[in-house]
Amino acid sequence: MLILVVFLNVLLVGLFLYSKLLPYKDLLNPQYKSVFNFFDTVFSPVLNFLKSVISPFTVGVGLSVDMTQVVLFIVLLVLVNLF
Repeated sequence: MLILVVFLNVLLVGLFLYSKLLPYKDLLNPQYKSVFNFFDTVFSPVLNFLKSVISPFTVGVGLSVDMTQVVLFIVLLVLVNLF
């Protein structure tokens, strides 16, 4: 049970760092690029699936926010709190 909670917390931190580093993935050092690529292989399929289910949230005229990362973050938080 403890291993699952630790794994979910690693995924939460990984999702945060993934979202921050995604625009700069080509500038990463090889050491960090391999870690980024691991989280990319984990999160890309899930985020692509969520994009097909959840439409962007309109926050202004011609301005919308992609809510897939927020939804995945909330799901991971709920899972951490269940265990």
